[in-house]
Amino acid sequence: MANVSIADAKVGDVIEGLQSVDKYRPIYYAGASGDFNPIHIDDEFGKMVGLGGSILQGLCTMGFTAKFVGRWADDPSKLKKLKVRFKKPVKPNDDLTFKATVSAKDEDSVTLEIEAVNQNGDVVISNAEAVIAL
Repeated sequence: MANVSIADAKVGDVIEGLQSVDKYRPIYYAGASGDFNPIHIDDEFGKMVGLGGSILQGLCTMGFTAKFVGRWADDPSKLKKLKVRFKKPVKPNDDLTFKATVSAKDEDSVTLEIEAVNQNGDVVISNAEAVIAL
């Protein structure tokens, strides 16, 4: 289904979006957040501890989820609640596909159930929920 506007959304509608993670994103996010944990900025360290390389900070992944919702709502300030469950690490150069289903709508808000998968089909975000003010 093509993306529907927030005003026209009905329970059961599906919204999709894409987000590419560039190879420098963990470094940019480390600078912004202060999270310089070596698993995020040192590929060799990530390999040494069994992660297969560096991984993106979880809160950056959550930020991409908020960005997806805010773009759909046409106003990020309408996002009133966001919760996510991190299933697998996101890595530099991953391409994320977000899929949200409208699970509730009333006169004040729309609720989305969200999942994100990487280019390999691995679920990286599950059981996510966003509430957007109308």
